[in-house]
Amino acid sequence: MARIAGVDLPRQKRIEIGLTYIYGIGRSSANQILEKLDIDPGIKSDELTSDQINAIRKIIDSEYKVEGELRTDVSMNVKRLMDLGSYRGLRHRRSLPVRGQRTSTNARTRKGPRRAAVKKKGAAKKK
Repeated sequence: MARIAGVDLPRQKRIEIGLTYIYGIGRSSANQILEKLDIDPGIKSDELTSDQINAIRKIIDSEYKVEGELRTDVSMNVKRLMDLGSYRGLRHRRSLPVRGQRTSTNARTRKGPRRAAVKKKGAAKKK
C-alpha cells in the first residue's frame, strides 16, 4: 500500500484518482505530477514500484502544499478575515454563506438544521 504525505492511497484505484485522496491535490495536479514523472495515469496504485512512489513523494513535498500545512494556511486566512472585521470575516463568524448566496430559503448546509419556532400557549381561559 502506497503511503504519501501521511495518506494511505487506495489499492485498487488508478493512481490518477488515488492521488486525489491527498488534501490539496485534485485531478489536474495529479495529472501534472504523473506527466512530469512519465507514469501512466491508468496504472493501479498497488502496481507502483517503490522508486515511482518515492519520486511522487519527492515532487509533492517540494512543489505542493498539502494536508496539515495547507489546512493551517486556510484556517489562518479565515481567522485573518475575522480579525480584520471584513464582510467575509463577519459571514464566517456568523456561520452564514460567504460568497453572496441567498439565505432566505436555502443555505441549510451552512446554517444547520432548522430550529423549531417556540409557540406560546394561549392565555388562561376566562370563564
